[in-house]
Amino acid sequence: MESLDLSHIPHPVSRILVIKFRHHGDMLLTTPVIHSLKAAFPDAQIDVLLFEETRTMLSCHPDIHQIYAIDRSWKKQGVRFQISQEWQLMSTLRKQHYDMVLNLADQWRSAIITRFTGARVRLGFDFPKRQGRLWRQCHTQLVSTADHNSLHTVEQNLSLLAPLRLPQRRDNVAMHYSDADRQTVRDLAGPEDYIVVQPTSRWFFKCWSEEKFAATLQGLLDDGRKVILTSGPDGKEIAMVEGIIDRLSSREGVLSLAGKLTLTQLAALIDGAQLFIGVDSVPMHIAAALQTPTVALFGPSKLVFWRPWQVKGEIIWAGDYAPLPDPDSVDTRTSERYLDAIPVDDVLAAARRLLA
Repeated sequence: MESLDLSHIPHPVSRILVIKFRHHGDMLLTTPVIHSLKAAFPDAQIDVLLFEETRTMLSCHPDIHQIYAIDRSWKKQGVRFQISQEWQLMSTLRKQHYDMVLNLADQWRSAIITRFTGARVRLGFDFPKRQGRLWRQCHTQLVSTADHNSLHTVEQNLSLLAPLRLPQRRDNVAMHYSDADRQTVRDLAGPEDYIVVQPTSRWFFKCWSEEKFAATLQGLLDDGRKVILTSGPDGKEIAMVEGIIDRLSSREGVLSLAGKLTLTQLAALIDGAQLFIGVDSVPMHIAAALQTPTVALFGPSKLVFWRPWQVKGEIIWAGDYAPLPDPDSVDTRTSERYLDAIPVDDVLAAARRLLA
């Protein structure tokens, strides 16, 4: 791939915008791009454009100057209101006079915003589904995605930097939280050592059964460990956590913070844990980023894309125990628990190895 001629860009580069419109975990996995840009252009202000609901994932990141967001609730107030809000946002971005925009997203909205900024350098991916003239015109250079099927999401994101020919790339994922988050967690968790267990995902086909989680936790409680259970705020996730606790011999040594923590508070909790046990979800990626010893349970997800990056621990894949459906063919509304092929003894053994 040809490198860009950066001679026409003001030096030092002063303003960079990174765009990504996806879910919480996707936003965390953009942090290596941000680290790489900051290392290459230490005096630059790096801004991020994302969906409002994912702001928390990057809100405490020290390398980010400003976060801009599209709030998907705007559309609930009517098309006119939505257009007005998005136009104001685009106008604000154009006034920043970015030197570079890196569009990591595949939506038309991201491409149009990229073009509208007026940045001299506008990098995007040459997605097979975006082969039209308009997509090309929105970017000054497109980067091939031909090898993305064999790359982790972190590596896919970093590949957008290839035309810049940076001296080095930083591939570390990082999750940050505030001192206030740390203090909140200390107040809730107490002074004892603890294990964090996140048994839920917004998609229940990614979950292990309540019975198997309860059996694993009972083994750890019998070992004298303290266990803190967490989940998202959804009622079904909280009910799943309660179902696990109800299957234990007692509640002694167990604390449920299900639905009670922000994502940055959850990060602080995980950072202080002896061990994290969880399924394919945002907290799993947070644990890996924080280098907390982790037992990650996987089912029919694309491991190449979504395995916990830089994980310190063990990945247990249900496909090693039973056939799994192709991830692209899974009905996300199914009640099937594909992870149930994983034996309790294997998870408990992995946890004890990491705690030893």
